[in-house]
Amino acid sequence: MEIVHVSAECYPMAKAGGLGDVVGALPKYQNELGHVAKVVMPMYRTKFLYDNEWELVHEGGQALGNHWFKYSVIKEKTNKLGFDLYLIDINGVLDREKIYGYDDDTERFISFQLAVCDWISRWQDKPDIIHCHDHQAGFIPFFCKHVYSFRYQLASIPTVFTIHNGQYQGQFSWDKYYLIPAYDTWNWGYLDWNNDINPMASAVKCAWKVTTVSPNYMEELRHSAAGLEALFEYERGKCSGIINGIDSEVWDPATDSFLVENYDSKTVTAGKAKHKAELVKQFGLDPQKPLVSFIGRLVDEKAADLLPEAISQSVYQYGGKASFLILGSETLM
Repeated sequence: MEIVHVSAECYPMAKAGGLGDVVGALPKYQNELGHVAKVVMPMYRTKFLYDNEWELVHEGGQALGNHWFKYSVIKEKTNKLGFDLYLIDINGVLDREKIYGYDDDTERFISFQLAVCDWISRWQDKPDIIHCHDHQAGFIPFFCKHVYSFRYQLASIPTVFTIHNGQYQGQFSWDKYYLIPAYDTWNWGYLDWNNDINPMASAVKCAWKVTTVSPNYMEELRHSAAGLEALFEYERGKCSGIINGIDSEVWDPATDSFLVENYDSKTVTAGKAKHKAELVKQFGLDPQKPLVSFIGRLVDEKAADLLPEAISQSVYQYGGKASFLILGSETLM
């Protein structure tokens, strides 16, 4: 089975959170099971891009509204990640240092998806599954089914849509309807949710199957999904949660090159004590106090809103007998 993963992130090329970890690991293990899994993502200007060798495999063009853009597809030459990694380059649009947070993110990711669909539509042998991840790839199921220039080549390919974070949906006003390529306007409802164009809602409606990163998260979205609760309830028949694990080859303290000193299950106590000592030394903290750390995006769904009160209460109740380290960012998706 040939599976094409379409994502805005893939570790180690570019990662802002768990999405990058999943897309960087899942295809590797699918290949080990005997499938042919590939990843297609934007060509950001990252260290991985410049540290590796690439070959040009395709060039093409597409229209975004009244604007015609050219794109190219490059492939990492050595298969060093355990799967083929393809990057879509659109000059001045995708070739930027950050993944998200630009004023034209809507246009950027629609252009990316148009290029992906155009490229795949020209394959002589089509993939068995197109697996789309989060809203930055959310229009692809609609494009495959309903857009005139793609549906004859792509409508028969099953699409899977995985939701890693249901709070970021990519919605925008119908004032930008012209960004969507030509389709039968009777099908406008597949794009609409709450009077906006919503790529995540569109993917849930149009994909053949919808998954989340755990069964519990699938259930959670039926009750708390930033306005899409009724949609997940209505489409529950094609939705399922599949729990994600970590890539034990990457996240292995016995081999992790980022650690000061490696450790395993037999030396874990001494190993963790060594790293705590290095951290408190680096930040000027008391090595005798317990160290509490938080690593994540500084947003409510990661419980970052609870941090100030939690720290305040801990300091108040225990007289400052603990140290706190917070590493976070407010990533826009």
